[in-house]
Amino acid sequence: MTDDSLDAFARIPHSRTSGEIVQQIELLILEGVLRDSERLPSERDLSRRFDVSRPILREALKELEARGLLVSHHGGGTFVADVIGQIFSKPVIELIARHQKATQDYLEYRRELEGMTAELAARRATRFDKDMLTRIMEEMRAAHLTGAAEAGLKADVDLHNAIGECAHNIILLHTLRACYRLLSGGIFFNREVLFAAPGAGDRLLAQHEAIYEAIMAGAPEQARLAAHAHIDFIVTATRDAERSGEWARISRLRMQQRERHSPPSTAVLATGDETKAGPA
Repeated sequence: MTDDSLDAFARIPHSRTSGEIVQQIELLILEGVLRDSERLPSERDLSRRFDVSRPILREALKELEARGLLVSHHGGGTFVADVIGQIFSKPVIELIARHQKATQDYLEYRRELEGMTAELAARRATRFDKDMLTRIMEEMRAAHLTGAAEAGLKADVDLHNAIGECAHNIILLHTLRACYRLLSGGIFFNREVLFAAPGAGDRLLAQHEAIYEAIMAGAPEQARLAAHAHIDFIVTATRDAERSGEWARISRLRMQQRERHSPPSTAVLATGDETKAGPA
């Protein structure tokens, strides 16, 4: 965490109790300012920023650890716990991954959720929000231009997370982050297969640009429709990719089956010194 990010930790007024520190850090996690796995500043820096004694600070950090919001590593610092990942437990994630119906339900859910999120973002995005969106879009354009797949995926997830932040709705923010965690893990569909379709990369970039431009222009309805169009394309492209993959699988099986049961294409018969070829 940089020195600038210490501004998130405001001075504790008057009574300077550990409870006030707990409440402030809880809100920073809840509002998405502090992210999972993010390292907190050192005790010395935090106590200076909060303007409290180190014993009071330690009491607050201990309480946050007991609540499962912070994790302390001996000699390695204190980190925000992976609270987002716990929205979908490991058994549920594995169950979702094994059943195809979950992909369509996921995309249906995302369509409505992202439409609402983009609409709220267009209404509520601040100047700082828009600066962040612009920075991410520049990264996405650069990744598209150079064909950097990993950078493109990161920018994709970052953009959708940032739009969630622009909506300034805590429940939406954390729900979306949990959804994108599954997307990053490739639980629902193979992004490489999606991008393999002719022109898919160009179309996805154009869709992200449309959502971005609507939010920047403060056009809620346009932002909602652009978000819906984006998910509609993913639904169609994913279904087409799956069908093409299934068709290819069946064609390959047919070919292998024919090869097993067909006679050799060329039979070589030897008669004395002469060699005759059978029917091709």
